[in-house]
Amino acid sequence: MNAQRWHAHATTKAAVLIGCTALVLGLTGTSAQAGPRDLGRQVLGAGDGWGSEGAGTTGGSAADAEHVYTVTTWAEFKAALQDGGDAPKIIKVKGVIDAVSQGCEAFVTDGYDLQQYLKDYDPAVYGNDKVAMGPQEDARVASAANQDAEIKAFIPSNTTIVGVGKNSAILGASLQILGVSNVILRNLTIEAPLDCFPKWDPTDDNNTGNWNSEYDTVVVYGTDHVWLDHNTFTDGRFPDSERPVYFGKVFQQHDGLTDIVRGSNYVTVSWNRYENHDKNMLIGNGDGLAAIDAGKLKVTMHHNRFDGILQRSPRVRFGQVDVYNNHYVVNEEQQDDYYIFGVGISSQLHATDNAITLPPGASVGKALKKWNESPLTAENNYVNGKRTDLIAVHNAEIPEETLQSGAGWKPTLRTKVDHPKAVPGIVAHRAGAGRLR
Repeated sequence: MNAQRWHAHATTKAAVLIGCTALVLGLTGTSAQAGPRDLGRQVLGAGDGWGSEGAGTTGGSAADAEHVYTVTTWAEFKAALQDGGDAPKIIKVKGVIDAVSQGCEAFVTDGYDLQQYLKDYDPAVYGNDKVAMGPQEDARVASAANQDAEIKAFIPSNTTIVGVGKNSAILGASLQILGVSNVILRNLTIEAPLDCFPKWDPTDDNNTGNWNSEYDTVVVYGTDHVWLDHNTFTDGRFPDSERPVYFGKVFQQHDGLTDIVRGSNYVTVSWNRYENHDKNMLIGNGDGLAAIDAGKLKVTMHHNRFDGILQRSPRVRFGQVDVYNNHYVVNEEQQDDYYIFGVGISSQLHATDNAITLPPGASVGKALKKWNESPLTAENNYVNGKRTDLIAVHNAEIPEETLQSGAGWKPTLRTKVDHPKAVPGIVAHRAGAGRLR
């Protein structure tokens, strides 16, 4: 399959995903609307998770009229981000913005051709004892650099980005919240970026080779005070189930949906939907990063719905992470290879009052995955409507990964804690883009 041609064909389905077409408006500074329903002026409430710590998360709520923008194209969106530096700003996304509307072919350079790439690095020809090198790999790197420059958008401090109405979306972009402070992202459907040029590494996976992709959807990197609220994160038009297989391995074109890494701190992730994706949320991205991450990576996740998930919901290193009142839905296709809560080095995961829905015959013990000896708190969680001791079941089913109970801290920054039996109904009706009350 030709990756470029496939992507161009798939972009015609954007209206199906979102149900509307982007309106063409100019990039303009507009007067902020008064009243409580102006989402751009709303701030994270007191006591609502780690993001409310200290001065809280206010984003661009204090923006003056010159720094309030309504955007309908990717170019307008990036221009608004750059305008005014770190001055408070509100960016209202109206309609559907596609960061790759021109298709993957627009990034191709230096003669890159997927079919030739496959011929050159076929293990039967190239082997598995060295990394990919040569003209096609060089062309892939150059083409990937073109995509990287186009689809990444860097969000400055003191910024609120909010979708207008029920059907606003950003497709195919990588939103970089990098080394800044005080950012709010709300009420948007955000489709994961598709890596047009995945890298084949012959030496990966015990020298059997593997495809590796770039581009997390939202990256929180070295940043404090972030609120991600009422968004829908999804693979959308490009589900992993439709990716082709080359050299016996899935042609992986997606990475993480929301990764919180490299000393980031004070983040609240609330009322979002995560749909049909493999790697959902990584909190801490390296075992050797204690000097950067220890004492940070404080994240709260509540009232989110994870539907059609495979792993990392979240996968935690180092951080004090509070996870409550979320609903996790695992489908039949994923039940043999899923996990929800990943317990990594020095993690202090506090996961309580959540609801988990598993298909018949699925292993409950797989809900937890151990990488390191890090005690966690996992209390009052319900599986298929029944209160379940996740640690006890995990230890019984997977004794070689025995987990210890007791995260060593108790969250205090919580809003109302709903009964886990009520959580599936609550988040089904209220979580995700277009569902703000």
